[in-house]
Amino acid sequence: MTTFILVPGAGGDAGYWDWLVPHLLRRGHAAIAVDLPAADDTAGLSAYANVIEAAADGHETVTLVAQSMGGFTAPLVAARRPVAEIVLINAMIPKPGETGQDWWANTGHQKAHAAKARADGRDPTGAFDPIAEFFHDVPDNVIQEVLSRGEPRQSNRPFADPWPLTAWPSVPTRIAAGADDRFFPLTFQQHVAQDRLGLPIDVLPGGHLIALSQPERLATYLLDEVAPSSRDGTGP
Repeated sequence: MTTFILVPGAGGDAGYWDWLVPHLLRRGHAAIAVDLPAADDTAGLSAYANVIEAAADGHETVTLVAQSMGGFTAPLVAARRPVAEIVLINAMIPKPGETGQDWWANTGHQKAHAAKARADGRDPTGAFDPIAEFFHDVPDNVIQEVLSRGEPRQSNRPFADPWPLTAWPSVPTRIAAGADDRFFPLTFQQHVAQDRLGLPIDVLPGGHLIALSQPERLATYLLDEVAPSSRDGTGP
């Protein structure tokens, strides 16, 4: 049995994983969704890692699953304690010494984001619309449930911390990206993953919030039940 420690992105809300967890439990595994101290203006990357590490304590076979901003924090835990695997989902991949604030410019995110909007026929200069950006492929009932909970606050504090590791931890790492992620476009993620970790990307159907739009498919991927030939977003 694997214990999946589920690390959310910006906002730090464990509720993001609510639709994924039942699929993992049903298949005989454990899943712990982590609430991060995202609203705490004193909490930096180390504090986030402390919370994640505490969630993993007492569990022998641990896989860290990191969404979006979680790419900055999950590897810090893997450097502190044994983990079986890191799985990044539409995640930021940092370089040693890089802050989250600098990551955007260093990776060329703005240009890639605008290019994706133009390719989709959307206005890259328009006002940022979180529904169109993040929820375009999420079922309406899930959108309504998520929005009814209110928008979690994310402090800028952890984005100011230089990423403290000198290298990515020596832990098996998989990277998955949504084929239709509008926020972190697929080609952008492929470039960053190859440049920073020398790893390919497994392409899954969906946008930025795969755990909301494709929870069953994501569970299948996490359990490595998807044939390699199906990891292009077109398989079952």
